[in-house]
Amino acid sequence: MSEIVRQVPFPFSGGRFPSELGAVVQRTVVDGELPALIVIHDDDGDWLIGDDVTDASDPAASVISHVRHLVDRDPSIEETAGLSCGYAARRSSRSAPWAIEKWSYVDEDA
Repeated sequence: MSEIVRQVPFPFSGGRFPSELGAVVQRTVVDGELPALIVIHDDDGDWLIGDDVTDASDPAASVISHVRHLVDRDPSIEETAGLSCGYAARRSSRSAPWAIEKWSYVDEDA
């Protein structure tokens, strides 16, 4: 596997996640304890993948991982590779379809 990089030119060739692309991924998803239920392509171009249950604000709950590792285990994650910056794909279960929504971080000062 190649070096992990977090910024890769977008849109991706062939609508597939590049092998070198890394994302901030919740440990529960990396470890296979819970399925990926949310994929975020934030306004900065970063990718975040989570279980939509675990508190994402806990820095110990996430790691940087190749997105391809996750796609190899769950090919449906590939369906989110075309997600524009500022959007998220969310689903209720591993077998449910992805729903696309506008994404923004919750303002912690609010």
